Amino acid sequence: MCLRNYIYVLCAIFWLNLPIAGANSIQLPDIGDSAGAVLSPDQERRIGVEFLRRIRLDFQLIDDPEISEYIRSLGNRLAENSDNPSQHFTFFVIDDPRINAFAAPGGYIGINSGLITASESESELASVMSHEIAHVTQRHLARAVEAQGKLNIPALAGLIAAIIIGSQNSEAGQATLAASQAATLQAQLNFTRSNENEADSVGIQTLAGSGLDPNAMASFFEHLQQASRYYGRPPEFLSTHPVTTARVANARNRARSYPYRQVPESIDFHLAREKLRLRNINPQKAVKRYQSLIKAEQYLNYSAAQYAYSLALTNAGQYQQAQEVLAPLLKKNPERISYLMAKAQILFKSGAVPAALNIYKNALKNYPHDHVVTLSYAKTLLQLGRAKQTRILLHQQIAYRRADADFYKLLAFTEGEAGYPLEAHQSLAEFHYLNGQTNAAIQQLDQALRIQSDDFYTLEKIQARRDQFKQFLQSESAF
Repeated sequence: MCLRNYIYVLCAIFWLNLPIAGANSIQLPDIGDSAGAVLSPDQERRIGVEFLRRIRLDFQLIDDPEISEYIRSLGNRLAENSDNPSQHFTFFVIDDPRINAFAAPGGYIGINSGLITASESESELASVMSHEIAHVTQRHLARAVEAQGKLNIPALAGLIAAIIIGSQNSEAGQATLAASQAATLQAQLNFTRSNENEADSVGIQTLAGSGLDPNAMASFFEHLQQASRYYGRPPEFLSTHPVTTARVANARNRARSYPYRQVPESIDFHLAREKLRLRNINPQKAVKRYQSLIKAEQYLNYSAAQYAYSLALTNAGQYQQAQEVLAPLLKKNPERISYLMAKAQILFKSGAVPAALNIYKNALKNYPHDHVVTLSYAKTLLQLGRAKQTRILLHQQIAYRRADADFYKLLAFTEGEAGYPLEAHQSLAEFHYLNGQTNAAIQQLDQALRIQSDDFYTLEKIQARRDQFKQFLQSESAF
C-alpha cells in the first residue's frame, strides 16, 4: 500500500464515524500498551508530516497570519493544559465553510473556517479543539490502526474510497463505507463511540484546566443540533462526530463537576471570527452588511464588528471613513496588534507610506519577532520594491521560528527580487515539498544546480537536499 493511501486509512477512522442510535458510555477495549507496538510516537509524527503535505495538496489553507496565529495560540494553550502537555501539536485552518474539525497522527489538528464562524464564543471553539486534542493524547489513532489490522483488504479499500469521496461529499463517502464494510463495520462502532465519549471527557477536563468554560462543549452540541433542525441537514461535524441527547447530557454532567467560573470575553476570538467572515465577500456588500449589523445591534461583539467594518471600508477604498471607524478602537486599546496592522494598511493604501512604515517599525520594537507584524511589514516592503530590506527581515524571523509553506513562498519571491537566485530556488523547493509536490521541489533544485556560482557551500546543501527528496520519492513508491 502506498504511503498516501496509508494516510487516508488512518484519517478515515476519525473523519467517517457513522451516526449511532443511543450514546451510553462504553468502556474502552482493554488493550493496555499494545497500541504503542502498532504506531510509535516517531511513526505518528512522520505520518503526520506527510498528512499535512497531502492536505496542502488537496485543500486551501488559510494564509492570513492573524487568523493562523490566533488558532495556534489557542491550540497551544489547550495543549499545555491537556493530559499530555509534552505532546507536540500543529494547528491549521482549512478554507472551508463546512463546520468540521479532525485529528491526525503526530498531533496535527485541522479546523475548518466554518467551525470558527459558527462558534459563538472562544470556549465553544476550544471545546471542539480540546476534543480533537484528546483523540491524539489518548492514542486513539494507534488503537484504531490495531483494530484496522484485523480487517480484510476489501474493507481497507472501502475506507480509502470513503475518505476520497468523502472529501468532496461526506454523505457519498459514508455510503461507500457502509456498503464496503458490511459485517466488519459493526464490530467497530462501539470502539469509535467509546473514543468519542473519552475525547469528550478528557476535552472538558482540558477546557476547565485552560480557564475556559467546561459547559461550552454541550452548548456547542446543542447549537449545532438546532442549526440542523433549522437548515434541514446536519452540519458536517454532526456527521463525523455523532451527537445525541444522551451525549449532550453526559457532557453537561461532566461540566458540573468543575466549579463555576466567569470566563471573560475573548476579543481575539471575535476579531479572528469577523475577519474570516469577511473573506470572499465583495467589499461593497461587506460595507453595507456591517453598517446594517451595527445599526441593528446584531453582533456578538461590538468592537469586533467595528473592526470588520473598518477592514471592509479599507477594502472598498474608503480610507478616511475606515480610519474614523478604527480610531475609537485604537484609542481604547492602542497596543492591540490587529488594530495597529489595520491602521498601517489604511495609511499605506491611502498613500501615507512613511506613517505606515513607522507603525510597523514601532510594533516590531515593542513586539520583537512577532509573526503577524513581521509578515505584514515584509509584504508592505515588497510592494515598495525594498526586497533586500525584506530579505534581512525574513532571515531574522526564520532564525527565530521554523518556517511553514507560506513563509517559504514569500521568502522565495523575496530572494528572487533581491538578486539571490540560488536561495530563491531553494525556498521555492521547500514550498513545493511542504505542499506535497516533491517532483516540483526536485525540479527547482535542478534549476538551482544549473546556475553558475562560486558558492560551493550552498551548492552542496542544494545537492544534499535534492538527494533527500529523491530518496523520499523512492521510499514512497516502495509502500
